Amino acid sequence: MLEISELSGDDFAACFAIRVEVFVNEQNVPFAEERDALDAGARHFLARLDGVPVGTLRLLERSDGEAKITRVAVVKAARGKGVGEALMRHAEAATDAAILKLDAQTHALAFYEKLGFEAYGAPFMEAGIAHRHMRKRRTEYGAFALNQP
Repeated sequence: MLEISELSGDDFAACFAIRVEVFVNEQNVPFAEERDALDAGARHFLARLDGVPVGTLRLLERSDGEAKITRVAVVKAARGKGVGEALMRHAEAATDAAILKLDAQTHALAFYEKLGFEAYGAPFMEAGIAHRHMRKRRTEYGAFALNQP
């Protein structure tokens, strides 16, 4: 069974362990870049599959009506089981933001496009990995939909 919970402040050791496994160990992101000052004020979500921590994401909410999803990570053994999509849907439901943004690794663009995000701007490098900015807006009915110009 897949369960998602929100953790707060520094009480996110399981989330950070997943981030280290995926970003530092698999993708060679420098350990020093993985934890930053934004962690303390962020909302952290943890996915457990049959009680075992398998995925995480970080939600940064701003006072201007925008929120940004960062640090989306699912351990290799749980990929393809709907964990990432469940985390994303949970984060969308948890925020009142009118615009939701993220910076996607280019290999994951199709995953986020399937969830209604649209890429914009030029590709850029972050931690040695190619990324694109993505966003989607909340509709007048309160749900998020594909961003419209």
